[in-house]
Amino acid sequence: MTNLAIFYYSSTGTNFQLAKWAEEAGKEAGAEVKVRKIKELAPEEAISQNPAWKEHYDKTKNVPEASLDDIEWADGIIFSVPTRFGNVPAQVKQFLDTAGGLWANGKTINKVVSAMSSAQNPHGGQEATILNLYTSMFHWGAIIAAPGYTNQELFAAGGNPYGVSVTVAQDGNMVEDVEKAVKHQARRTVEVTNMVVQSKVNAR
Repeated sequence: MTNLAIFYYSSTGTNFQLAKWAEEAGKEAGAEVKVRKIKELAPEEAISQNPAWKEHYDKTKNVPEASLDDIEWADGIIFSVPTRFGNVPAQVKQFLDTAGGLWANGKTINKVVSAMSSAQNPHGGQEATILNLYTSMFHWGAIIAAPGYTNQELFAAGGNPYGVSVTVAQDGNMVEDVEKAVKHQARRTVEVTNMVVQSKVNAR
């Protein structure tokens, strides 16, 4: 069975929801799935100043935090992260930076990776965030499983070929209907991962 790790960072819940949709589709596709939140670095006093952030922080305290063991375990990985000035949040960057030992020992080679993102306006840096994350994955020796234009649901969700992206309104609700696109991206990630895993088996 293919191992799929879904790593997300979410302050108010959008990327957590994307991760849960991806989890559902990954399991339906036959993968063993782990959803892991990337550790929050902001102090609790800062979190408490934003009611939506505090509510989501408290609600997801029991979600296991992402670890290097999860990276090593995974055959495929989906990242779901918000954009910060066109790049990944500091929390995500810190998590990636801790993976240097895995990278140095060849443990990240041929991991299949796909990514999703969100922002507060339609051109708020979602594509740049995904592409910047993929740049790190190239250094890992990972295989990128972007959705491309492989399903009509992607057009309904805004048509981002690099990974599903969503706009979040001021009230915290998603503007685009991306659930089906997220699930397609997760199924595609599992499909590509299955191919890579099978090729390793055949090469033995």
